[in-house]
Amino acid sequence: MKLRKVTAASATALALALAVTACGGDKDSDSGSGGGSKIKIGIKYDQPGLGLKQPDGSFSGFDVDVATYVAKELGYQPDQIEWVETKSADRENALARGDVKFITATYSITDERKQKVDFAGPYLLAHQDLLVKTGSDISQGTDLNGKKLCSVTGSTSAQNVQKTIAPKANLREYSGYSECIAGLQSGAVDAVTTDDSILAGFAAQDKYKGQFKLAGLKLSNENYGIGVKKGDTATEDKINKALEKMVSDGSWQKAVDANFGPANYKNEPAPKIGQIVQ
Repeated sequence: MKLRKVTAASATALALALAVTACGGDKDSDSGSGGGSKIKIGIKYDQPGLGLKQPDGSFSGFDVDVATYVAKELGYQPDQIEWVETKSADRENALARGDVKFITATYSITDERKQKVDFAGPYLLAHQDLLVKTGSDISQGTDLNGKKLCSVTGSTSAQNVQKTIAPKANLREYSGYSECIAGLQSGAVDAVTTDDSILAGFAAQDKYKGQFKLAGLKLSNENYGIGVKKGDTATEDKINKALEKMVSDGSWQKAVDANFGPANYKNEPAPKIGQIVQ
């Protein structure tokens, strides 16, 4: 009788162990392409040319192309990537919680952010700029005095322009850049300001091709990095090596041309890993 009880208990324990193992097989893993593992990557869903979720559920943009290349170098095929929307305000928390392995989402490297996360890269040097209509006579910041300048609510970009070069610019704050671009098209505003890469992504959309141009003012330096969880130096090192390879084999420039080319985006050369332009 005693032997049967032990056997039954052992059988129960074995069944539980098998169940736990089976459940664990669905979790994310760093093993790469083996065993159907997945990797979660944070991107933006609403930035054309950078990170955009298409109506069919697919994703496109420069950040998506960079992340896909990096993931492949880490051992993951495109069908093993799970894209996770990470809005600007939640990027640090998403990494700290382990919601994603890394984030490629117009994530500018700053001293403040480096207190909370680590960065690989940078992989793109962007600048604050202006987007205007192709036939506009606005070619420098001072031309904005008396003109309507649009940016999103809470952004510092428009205030930066007003404080430094065009104190008489009339600010218009909308909830999203899509609204600013629509306002520029209709004539409700005269210029839109944010990072040139973001502006170029919008301008490169088929419905806007040829309608807008970048002023090329370079009002700030934005060093885009790939965010990883604080202390995850192993992943940071692997991503840096992947970025170096992406530049050296020509894939980086192809991604720039494909996503920003239609807007005649004058991109900076690929930045050196660890080199932050102030």
